Parts: sequence; structure tokens; C-alpha cells
Amino acid sequence: MSNVDIKDLFEAGVHFGHKTSRWHPKMAPYIHSKRQDSHIINLEETVKALDTALPFLTSVAGTGKQILFVGTKKQAKEIVKAAAEKVEMPFVTERWIGGMLTNVATVNAQIKKLKDLERRMESGELEKRYNKLEVQRFQEEIDALNVKYGGIKDLNGHPGAMIVIDSIVDDNAIKEAATLNIPVVAVVDSNADPSKVAYAIPGNDDSLKGIELLLSYFADAVQAGKVSASKAEKVPAKEAK
Repeated sequence: MSNVDIKDLFEAGVHFGHKTSRWHPKMAPYIHSKRQDSHIINLEETVKALDTALPFLTSVAGTGKQILFVGTKKQAKEIVKAAAEKVEMPFVTERWIGGMLTNVATVNAQIKKLKDLERRMESGELEKRYNKLEVQRFQEEIDALNVKYGGIKDLNGHPGAMIVIDSIVDDNAIKEAATLNIPVVAVVDSNADPSKVAYAIPGNDDSLKGIELLLSYFADAVQAGKVSASKAEKVPAKEAK
């Protein structure tokens, strides 16, 4: 069992769904009631879902595999990036570029170009060979590439799992994950289809406090897996002494 507190979920507004006119019928099992013209999500179901999803994330991280954090909606970008960086995992917080996971050759070529330009810029090679205007243009290219690929430039192959904050906004990411059989843990609001992901977390995907709370649960679960993996790596070395 996780340390998820239903009171914390309530206080963060995770129970607030969308207007009843916008609901998805497959969310019926997760709806508690209606308040005025909006659905109220059953937080007991949210806790159950987290109690299943969090150990899964810990197990994936425990194998040493990376977990990709995805959140491209404007209000979630910074906190998704912060959560991913906290546990040193890759992330996508700008527009999901088609083929980001499925078109490996093209994406890897762009990442290789980015890393090469960064290396040449940091070493001073570009400054020695080009004038100030040309160096500025190289920097602009680096910045543009970082916007697109900076969060995944240290992604090694396909991630072991994906965390998505809004299953509608980042539906393309979910589709690519499905193509590659990458399990997805996603926050699913009352207007979304929970059957599209392996681990649907019923909850408000618009509340900043709610998103931040759920991300803290996800990040803690990932960190727990990383710690166990680190301990496992050290065991053979001790036994060998």
C-alpha cells in the first residue's frame, strides 16, 4: 500500500471533474456524484488506482529503466519538468513531436546534432571559427533544438513506462506508447477514456495543486525504485570483497 492520503487529494481538488455534459461514459465507475452541473470523482477509486500504479512505477525504476514524464499543457509544463528533473528522468513539456518514440532514427539524428553543437559551443570551437553573428545563430539553433528535444536527449532507447498528466492533451504520446507496448500511467479526468492507458488515475487534470500532488506521488515512487536499484548494484561489490 502507498502513503496516499485521501484528505490531501480532497484538499488539492483532485475530485473536481468536468461538466456533466462533457463526461466520458467509461468514467462511470469512477464518478462519485454530481454537484450542480459538474461530476465529482470518487477519490476512493483514485487511491485504489494509485495503490496499483505507484508500486508499478517503483518496480520499473527498480530495474534501471527510465520513465518518461509527459505534460505539455501550459499550466503543467514547469511542475512536470521539475518533477522529472528531481528524479533525473526524461521529460516532454513542449509540443509532442510525431514520431518522438517511434521514429528513432530521425529523433536520434536531431539529438546527436544538438549534443554536437553544445559540445562545440562549450569548448569554444564555434567562437574561434565563426564571427559573433554566426555564433549567435548557432546558439539560437541550440536553443530551438533544446526546446524540442532537451528533455529527452539523455533518453536511452525506449522508456520502461510513461507518466502522462492529461490523457486528452497528450493523446499522441499515449498512442505512440501503445504502438511500442510502453505502459502508461495517466491522470484521467471525467471527460477522458480510461481504457486507453494501462494505469488510469481518475482525477482533476487542471488543478495545479492536484497535478503537483499527483506528481509528487509519482516522483517518490520512481525515486524509491532508483534507490532499490542502487542498493542492488552495490550488493555484488560487497560480496566480492
